[in-house]
Amino acid sequence: MAEPMDERSALAAPAASTPPVELAEPFRRALVIANPIAGRGLGETVGRDVAAGLSKLGVATELYLTKARGDARARLRSQRERIDLVVSVGGDGSLREVLDGLMDPAIPVAMVPLGTANVLALDLGLERNVDRALEIIAGRRLQRLDVARVNGHLSFLVTGIGFDGAVVREVERARRGPITKWAYSRAIVRALRSYHEPKLAVELDGERLEGRFGLVLISNIVHYGGSLRLSRSRRFDDGRFEVYLFQAATPRHLAALAVRGFLAELPGGACRLATAARAKVTSDDGPVPYQVDGDFRGETPVEFEVLRRQHRILIP
Repeated sequence: MAEPMDERSALAAPAASTPPVELAEPFRRALVIANPIAGRGLGETVGRDVAAGLSKLGVATELYLTKARGDARARLRSQRERIDLVVSVGGDGSLREVLDGLMDPAIPVAMVPLGTANVLALDLGLERNVDRALEIIAGRRLQRLDVARVNGHLSFLVTGIGFDGAVVREVERARRGPITKWAYSRAIVRALRSYHEPKLAVELDGERLEGRFGLVLISNIVHYGGSLRLSRSRRFDDGRFEVYLFQAATPRHLAALAVRGFLAELPGGACRLATAARAKVTSDDGPVPYQVDGDFRGETPVEFEVLRRQHRILIP
């Protein structure tokens, strides 16, 4: 289990990242969970290659192919035999199900990223390569990862309240299969047609912030959506997420912030940065849509809390 979180000011500057030093024990029994349609249908093949490679390394391995949303979580919740490694083959959604299903967060998790954005993989420098994934597993180097609950849903990437919530809602409405980056471009156009800047009230670690905000991102990553860059000063394992507070979020401001995120990084301009272990976001002018790790989850109010558990992710 994770150590108790430090009590620090919600507006404290994020700590600098430190290199991981933790090593896993040698692996004996692994479960490979693969989304067969991930990577444009490569998920099953890659899953079988990973399972075969682990067996050659002397690790007793079972391969499980998911069939629908929720399968990975359910499979892990029903696991009876002891395992000491889980490999997620798929995108960020598959990984979230794995983390949510693991009863013991100390069990190391490896990734072969095959999704659309693969946000955590980008942050960790992971490649879409079976041989490289097997090398990382053999190296046994671990990075601890904070996770949170957002209105009952697990989050390890980013929760967005405001325009990006509206965009993800449009993506879900039009979805007929795997999500592509083009689907997000079309969703942005649709979301802009009915968009008006919200007025969000924010409370961090029990303290109400002055003013109102047009967009709020609560994040534990750098590569938001795989393209925009957030603050590189974030830490995966400090018991806090970074909170990006956009004082203005008109279409003009959103465009300027997108350019800044592509060319440099946020915060800056109309964006302010804080950190928090708990957050509450409400709206003064009607319900506002929000998304959690790329899934539309509903409308405000939003209650966020970092959990007192940390997962172990295998890294280069």
